[in-house]
Amino acid sequence: MQLLDGKLLSEQIKAELAAEVEQIKMQGGKTPHLAAIIVGENPASQVYVSSKIRSCEQVGFKSSLVQCEASTTQEALLAIVQKLNNDPDVDGFIVQLPLPKHIDEEAVTLAIDPKKDVDGFHPVNFGRMAQGLPAFLPATPMGILEILRRYNIETSGKHCVVLGRSNIVGTPISILLSRKGYPGDCTVTLTHSRTKDLPAEVRRADIIIAAIGIPEFVKGDWVKEGAVVIDVGINRIPDESKKNGTRIAGDVDFESVAPHCSFITPVPGGVGLMTVAALMMNTLKACKGEIYGK
Repeated sequence: MQLLDGKLLSEQIKAELAAEVEQIKMQGGKTPHLAAIIVGENPASQVYVSSKIRSCEQVGFKSSLVQCEASTTQEALLAIVQKLNNDPDVDGFIVQLPLPKHIDEEAVTLAIDPKKDVDGFHPVNFGRMAQGLPAFLPATPMGILEILRRYNIETSGKHCVVLGRSNIVGTPISILLSRKGYPGDCTVTLTHSRTKDLPAEVRRADIIIAAIGIPEFVKGDWVKEGAVVIDVGINRIPDESKKNGTRIAGDVDFESVAPHCSFITPVPGGVGLMTVAALMMNTLKACKGEIYGK
């Protein structure tokens, strides 16, 4: 069993990005600029956004944070989105989810200019991705593809089982891994809460993508020998042995699953860090005009 080290890979990617950004600056080019909007005081959101800003600093990007009160109206938030859409210095921006309940997340996502949608959530980018056209890929699926690519994991002809059908992870990764090329050419089964005999479906998998949002859901006897396991879950669960009374767990029961795997991502230290790295990669693409042109 080999760990798929997201920390190591993300540091490699950030070093590559930093070298490219340095070259761009030396040639008098524009410094990539990522902006983030955060609404309210959600602690997890604060941590995620801080991580993204820290990564921007590491790779030489310019970053800006728009911090809004939890009481911010939808109209006010949409006005901020429009301002960033129209700001020529901002190459890409994200609206950190979840948003307060009085704000329609779909309306906010639709308001983002697809050319600056470095999270890859806008239907225009999703549709282009589904048709194999150049697009900003959703950051977590893009991070998963980078893990598979950089560890040279064979995907062609493999049976991949995805647990979870969200628009952020499950559905897009099922599309991406079924496409022609590498990493891809998988036969993909997309499972969810209504799937009958889920353990039997998972046992057929050469590659398992667990993105179902239930801590330690996938058990060791669900996994065939030599399977590759990508654990997308980040769940905080009670643990009295820890100082703060909780610990982070994935969607996979690591202790029982790991002995059966050829490769497995740890939690933390796996997919989460690669999601941030993918966001940085998308921002550089936006700055260079690689998807939609300058």
